[in-house]
Amino acid sequence: MATRKLYAGAKLRETRQRVGLTQKDFAARLGISLPYLNQMENNNRPVSTTVVLALAQEFGFDVTELGSGEAERMVGDIREALADPVFGDPPGLADLRLVASNAPAVARAFLELHAAYRQTHERLASLDEALGANDAYAQQSPWTEVRDFFHYCDNYIDAVDRAAERFAGASGAPEGAGEALARIGITVVKTDDGPLRRLDRDSGILYLSAQAAPETRRFQMLLQLALLTQDKLLEATLDLARFQSGEARAIAKIGLANYYAGAALMPYTAFLKAARDCRHDLEVLAHRFGASIEQVCHRLSTLQRPGAKGVPFFFVRVDQAGTITKRHSATRMQFARYGGACPLWNVHAAFETPGRFLRQLAETPDGVRYINLARDVSKPGGHFGAPVRRFAIALGCEVKHAPALVYADTLDLSSPAAFEPIGISCRICERTECHQRSIPPLERRLTIRPDARGVLPYEVG
Repeated sequence: MATRKLYAGAKLRETRQRVGLTQKDFAARLGISLPYLNQMENNNRPVSTTVVLALAQEFGFDVTELGSGEAERMVGDIREALADPVFGDPPGLADLRLVASNAPAVARAFLELHAAYRQTHERLASLDEALGANDAYAQQSPWTEVRDFFHYCDNYIDAVDRAAERFAGASGAPEGAGEALARIGITVVKTDDGPLRRLDRDSGILYLSAQAAPETRRFQMLLQLALLTQDKLLEATLDLARFQSGEARAIAKIGLANYYAGAALMPYTAFLKAARDCRHDLEVLAHRFGASIEQVCHRLSTLQRPGAKGVPFFFVRVDQAGTITKRHSATRMQFARYGGACPLWNVHAAFETPGRFLRQLAETPDGVRYINLARDVSKPGGHFGAPVRRFAIALGCEVKHAPALVYADTLDLSSPAAFEPIGISCRICERTECHQRSIPPLERRLTIRPDARGVLPYEVG
C-alpha cells in the first residue's frame, strides 16, 4: 500500500516563526537547502523523513503534530459552508485542501464570515425583533464561537489540563474536592430541592442536588473549585482566545472550568495509563475514577498532550431529534455544524437499546474506516413525574487503532462488507444511492424522471 505523503507547510512556518529564525537559518539547522524549505513551506513538496527527524532533534518538536487533523477538520467545515446554495458550484476538494493547508487563517476568516451570514439570514427569516437594534447579529453565535475554539484546539487545553493534574496529585481527587473547598471556606451541603449546583458566596455554602448521581456531584465540586481557585489561569486562557463577545467569553469560562473538573477527576497521566491497560474499557475506567460513562468518553477525546498522546477519538452526544449537543474530534471524522448527524450512524439506534453498548464498523465517503461505540445516557429527573432527559453518546476512532480497544474483539475487521457506509449529513454527503437520504445534496444537480422511480424520487448527477 502506498505511503501517504505529508504536506505540512503551515506547521513548518509556525515552528520557524516560533523559534525566531529566518528561512535561511532554519534551513541550515535542518540540513536542507533554502529553496527546498521554501517549497515545503508552500506545500509544493511533502515533508521528508530527514526533515521530520531534524525537527525532533534540533527543536524537540513533537512530530505527531505534523499529522494533526486540523487541516482535515477545516476542509470538512469549508465543504459544508460551501454547500450553501448561495455559493453555486463549489471548488474541488484538492483546492480546499490547498487553502486549509497553505492559508489556514484565511480559511478560518471565511468560516467566521459564513457563520455571521448564516446567523443573520436565519434571524431575518424568523423576523428577529432584535434585528437592527444593535450589531450583535453580525457576530456568530456565542455557542458556535466557543464550540469552534475547543474544536480547533483538538479539545486539549494544556495549561488547564496540567493544573488539574497537579491538583489531583496533591489532593487525591476526586475525594479531595470537598477538602479543598473546605480549605477555602466553602461548606458542601446536599439539598433535595433547588438546582444541580448553587454557591451562596455570602454564607460560603455550596448546595448540591441530592438527586444527582455521586459522580455528578464530585464533578460539580471540582467545577466550582476551578472557578474559585483557578480564575487567573482561566482568564489568561480566555485572553489568548480573543472571543468576539462577552457572552462567548462567559460561556467559554464555564467550558474551561468543566475541562478542569474532568481533568482533575481523571488526571492525564494516570488516566492515559489506565485506559491503555484496560484497552479503553469504559466501564472499568468509570469505576476506577468514579466518573460517569459520558465523562469518561469526553475525557478520552481530550488525550492529545504533545509527546504523550492517546488514541485519537471523536466524541459526540445527540438528543432524540438527532441534534448534536456536544461534539469533539481528534480524528478526521467531522460532524455537521448545522442540523443532525447521518441517520445510518449507530448513535441513533442507542435509544432503542438502553443500557447496552452498540458497536459499528463504518466507512465515510473519503474512504476512512472507523470503529464506533454508542450508548444511551438518559438522565432521570430524580422524582416521580420529573422529565427524563434522553441523550445518546458515541465514541470512535479509526480502525487502525482497533487493537487498543476491547470493543474491537470478535469484529471482522478484514471484511469490506462489515463496514457500513455513513456520511456527515445529507446536505453535503456524496453518496448518491443512500436509502436513508432525507434531502438532496446541495452541491449536485438532480434529474427527475416522471416515468421511473428508484429508492429516491430523483437521480443525483
